[in-house]
Amino acid sequence: MQLYIWRHPKPKQVQGLCFGQHEVMVDRRKLKRLAHQILRFVRVNQLPKRIWVSPLQRSKQVGEYLAAQGFECHVDAQLLETHFGAWEGRLWSDISKDEIDQWCEHFADFAPPGGESLRQLFERVAAWIEQQKQTQAELNIDVTTHARLNVTHQTVLHQAVLVVGHAGWISSAKFIQQGQQPPTQAAHWPRSVGHGQLSCFKF
Repeated sequence: MQLYIWRHPKPKQVQGLCFGQHEVMVDRRKLKRLAHQILRFVRVNQLPKRIWVSPLQRSKQVGEYLAAQGFECHVDAQLLETHFGAWEGRLWSDISKDEIDQWCEHFADFAPPGGESLRQLFERVAAWIEQQKQTQAELNIDVTTHARLNVTHQTVLHQAVLVVGHAGWISSAKFIQQGQQPPTQAAHWPRSVGHGQLSCFKF
């Protein structure tokens, strides 16, 4: 399975804000720009016009623009960004140093009150990937059926999955692709991919 995942466009007025699953606004021009970028990529690479998005507007609205261009758009809560619980919508500077220290010291397993840990995020990402792999496996048809349906072997076996996602989810997918566990130290967490940036993973 080939996974193509774009990070959502850059939100407005979020400097210093903790907003994992907190709704934030994105300029409509940026939403449309990313949708057009994805549409061009799909046309050039002859990929299926099918996209998965999270329920958060900064992802979902890109899918809605693509749906208007003939895409199938699937909304899946498993694609949500990390849930920061009681920290959601607060300024990082308003979160106590003790809480931040606990998070950094127990990076894989610490969860803010009502939120999820990095390990739980990894489990959610891995479950979605496995679900997609299973779906793709079910789409593979034997050679006899290929000939009867006039479908090429390459078209069937190299199914692409397209997603508009979130930085934490994308970083987790990269670790999973490399067979790695959640990092136990914050220093080992990578820099987030850029807004609108495409990441490609093969599973």
